[in-house]
Amino acid sequence: MVRLSFHGAAETVTGSKYLLEADGTRALIDCGLFQGLKRLRELNWRHQPFDAAGIDGVILTHAHVDHTGQLPLLVKQGYRGPIFCTGATAELTEILLLDSAEAQVRDTDYANRKGTSKHKPALPLYDRHDAARVIPRLQAIERKRWRQLAGPIWFRLLDVGHLLGASMIEVEIRNQTPPLRLVFSGDVGRFDAPLYFDPTPPPACDYLICESTYGDRLHPHETVLDQLTEVVQAALARGGVILVPAFAVGRAQQLIYLLRVLIDRGRLPELPIYLDSPMAIDATAVYQKYSAEHDLAEGRLDGPASVFAWRNVHLARSVGDSKQLNSLAGPAVIISSSGMLTGGRILHHMEQRADDPRNTILLGGYMAEGTRGRALQNGAPTIRIYGRDVRVRAAVVPISSLSGHADRAELLRWLAPLPAPQRVFLTHGEKASATVLAEHLQANRGWSVTIPRLGESFELTANPGSVA
Repeated sequence: MVRLSFHGAAETVTGSKYLLEADGTRALIDCGLFQGLKRLRELNWRHQPFDAAGIDGVILTHAHVDHTGQLPLLVKQGYRGPIFCTGATAELTEILLLDSAEAQVRDTDYANRKGTSKHKPALPLYDRHDAARVIPRLQAIERKRWRQLAGPIWFRLLDVGHLLGASMIEVEIRNQTPPLRLVFSGDVGRFDAPLYFDPTPPPACDYLICESTYGDRLHPHETVLDQLTEVVQAALARGGVILVPAFAVGRAQQLIYLLRVLIDRGRLPELPIYLDSPMAIDATAVYQKYSAEHDLAEGRLDGPASVFAWRNVHLARSVGDSKQLNSLAGPAVIISSSGMLTGGRILHHMEQRADDPRNTILLGGYMAEGTRGRALQNGAPTIRIYGRDVRVRAAVVPISSLSGHADRAELLRWLAPLPAPQRVFLTHGEKASATVLAEHLQANRGWSVTIPRLGESFELTANPGSVA
């Protein structure tokens, strides 16, 4: 018997976690944090609905914490097996998990000092010690090579764009002839995205588990360089600071690269860029190490390896360096994490600058329900930071072209060469976006599509002749 259970990213974007069982072997695909709405965040405190010690292996699609952030809890609950991923994903996951742990400890300490939490005392989900226990279990493997996880479960990783090291996972259950085949898309990257190669077409499969983050919408046709030029020029005219909440892994490096391209081409004046994120600084060293995985079609620069050699990029690693930026006058760009304003140093900058109409808050990419980023995107006049409401008078400008996720048209382009799977499960999207994509695939491709609910489980059976 083969069974697939959805313990995350079901009718929501975050918390990616799928349990695959075959002949007593159990594999976990991703192990991410829930983010956004309170009812989702509270799921992080729930004990795993399976025996962590009974998992034979974990496979990661990529490093972002909504795919990796519960790994410290999994190990804490008894998991002792390997965690398979690409080399870049292993190194970025280490950075992200240690930062996630430190941020949780820092935020709970602050809440306890200021009395802003109803919990007495507020406690972190896990600490740095818990995160460090994950690192020895990360096992870097090459893409494209088949590997046995355990028992009848074999898998290989294929490039899917989106982020350095990101992969889709192709699985074969080899206890039958032909083997039962599954493909887990992970997060599908965009076509012609700066720094990242186009996603590899999905291989033929019996079951496809596909993301649907932007299943109901399209990114602007305007190129990211044109859109970024327009936004920055308008911000410079206001004379203030451009504040960018950015994912420290991926978005920060991409944004600095694009700004460098625009300045190099004379489309923007030289302006100082402050990277206020120790994690982003460390992640850039990983980008430098894996420079062969970068697509530099957007410009003639040397890629991320040269980014921090640029005289206009200033690094704020320490808390003292970050505090000094409070007195910074524009024009300037401050890039700080987190990308959806769920925590981190960006909140201090928002507290300091959101009320000034000369400033610009640049939002790039997806903002989950319940996050401050979504509230800003929806035009909220105030956002709550550290227990108080901060008025928002700065210009709030979304640039969806910066998103690392394929939109509906790009997902359909990616799926176009795929023969009809026996069934498609749409995950990693809010219900509305998943529903729109499901209806399109059903009406135009004749595919059988299911949007699984959290905790739902399915028995998978072979359909002879369904996969070439």
